[in-house]
Amino acid sequence: MTIEERAEQAVAYKHKACNCCQAVLFALKDQTGLDDAQLLAMASGFGSGMGSMEGSCGALVGAAMAAGLRLNGSGTSRAARQMSLAFKDACGAVTCRELKGVRTGRVLCACDDCVRNAVRIYGKLMGLD
Repeated sequence: MTIEERAEQAVAYKHKACNCCQAVLFALKDQTGLDDAQLLAMASGFGSGMGSMEGSCGALVGAAMAAGLRLNGSGTSRAARQMSLAFKDACGAVTCRELKGVRTGRVLCACDDCVRNAVRIYGKLMGLD
């Protein structure tokens, strides 16, 4: 499966009652070594910017979680930083509140595009097609 197919699959998961973090992890499931129930549970608190829109976008968190699992923790901080910088470049911000324009009234990046971009960024960093 190409990274673009994974990105679209993540959006489909998002529309099937997954939060952004869960959707990204489900699209990258083969990278994690975890089953559906584990992924759902692990990512359940990371919707809406860690439940309050104040935290990092759940899609970005999901990509960082997948990287940590794939890298077995070795080099994960560096990978997460690279993903965060690339995500900010692609989406305009990293916090849910900023992305959704809560204070400004101007949406920087819709959830579907945040999910797509997180999967694409993960794919590029991890060398997936």
